[in-house]
Amino acid sequence: MKQMEVTIMGQSYLLGCPEGGEAALSKAVSQVDKEMSAIRDAGRVKARERIAVLAALNLAYQLAEDKPVPGVRGKAAGAGDAELPDLDGLIRRLDEALGHDGQLL
Repeated sequence: MKQMEVTIMGQSYLLGCPEGGEAALSKAVSQVDKEMSAIRDAGRVKARERIAVLAALNLAYQLAEDKPVPGVRGKAAGAGDAELPDLDGLIRRLDEALGHDGQLL
């Protein structure tokens, strides 16, 4: 597995990425950065971790409602052959990148 350095809201993260998955990871990072920046720019939430949780919830809600999320393929369960991304794996990687054990503060 190769590593990619990415930037989200001005902070760099080193993420593991399977060979050939660079474009998909870049799209996902771009969408997360866009969502987090929009929440930050709204001015109501300041803490980076809370912004990340809200962005994750917004993106997960869009997936659950079968709304297209740029950079993410798949639909909700029962939607035919399409598969959801490995959400547990994504959450683990986010926890590792944020440097905590996954417990909400």
